[in-house]
Amino acid sequence: MSCYSSTLLKIEFDTKEYVKNLEKGRSYFYTFINQENIAAGILRLAPGEEDTQEPHDSDEVYYVVRGNGFLNVGGKDYAVSEGMSYFVAKNIEHRFHGNTKELVVVYFFSGPDS
Repeated sequence: MSCYSSTLLKIEFDTKEYVKNLEKGRSYFYTFINQENIAAGILRLAPGEEDTQEPHDSDEVYYVVRGNGFLNVGGKDYAVSEGMSYFVAKNIEHRFHGNTKELVVVYFFSGPDS
């Protein structure tokens, strides 16, 4: 017996649909899970679009679905490419930049998205 009821906790998430909605919307990210111990979402940047995020209260992992550019973490640039993952500790300045292709990234927080 599961401790989670399917009526209380969503199990499936259509991340492709979230990316399509981000293309049309005002925001460049969407958090689709936001629980006490974990959060997850999609970040999408068009070529040259500015990443305005601030440091977070939780550790974070990024997984690059597609795109290119750089992730600046604490003043150091890391080249971004499809299939790569990156860890950013809580309260560290970071942002994506320099992408010449659409950048799509899945992010995971070790706590709620705050």
